[in-house]
Amino acid sequence: MGRAITTTMTTEAQLLRLMTWLSPAFPVGAFGYSHGLETAIREGLVRDADTLAAWVGGLVELGGGWTDAVLFTAAWEASAARDALALAELVELAEALAPTLERRRETLAQGEAFLVAARAWGPPELNGPVAYPVAVGSAAARAGIPAGAALTAWLHAFCANLVSVAVRAIPIGQTDGVAVIAALEPTILATAGRAAASTLDDLGACALNSDIAAMRHETLDGRLFAS
Repeated sequence: MGRAITTTMTTEAQLLRLMTWLSPAFPVGAFGYSHGLETAIREGLVRDADTLAAWVGGLVELGGGWTDAVLFTAAWEASAARDALALAELVELAEALAPTLERRRETLAQGEAFLVAARAWGPPELNGPVAYPVAVGSAAARAGIPAGAALTAWLHAFCANLVSVAVRAIPIGQTDGVAVIAALEPTILATAGRAAASTLDDLGACALNSDIAAMRHETLDGRLFAS
């Protein structure tokens, strides 16, 4: 797949749409998923702002956040190039890469919910259960939103949702939660930059504790979150 990504500026209208699509109020149900973080909190691996920042930062650089960013980029490129075959293959690949049952449900449910809600801006290119980063990446390209801005916003939303989980589940205060997001800004920006230049050959994750936590969550008693 070619490098379709450009460095064009984001317009106010594009920024507004990104803010809407990735707002906590957008009806994708992200608040109901913890990406395995609930297990890590319950088992004491994440217990305060410092351990939370390390956990989420690791996911962005090396785990599910990075994988999603690469898939997001590939979806953006395929839709920008109007390459329906590449996009269809990416839909299958993204589903196959989900490391656990709950992670698969998480990404497919959110992706499908996003596509349904995004119909307010016109018919989407994709339909049905589609991995969340593929759905948003494709929609961003169709809307003419530059990939760099879209990736940065995507990764910020990924981090913000996990911090929101920790605020409720550890719990930590909202002030500490905001401080964690502030501390993650360099990681978000650096990862967005790497992902913007990525190809599918860059897919791969090594956040094994997160994957194990996601597997253990399937049998966790008294769960607050669906993953």
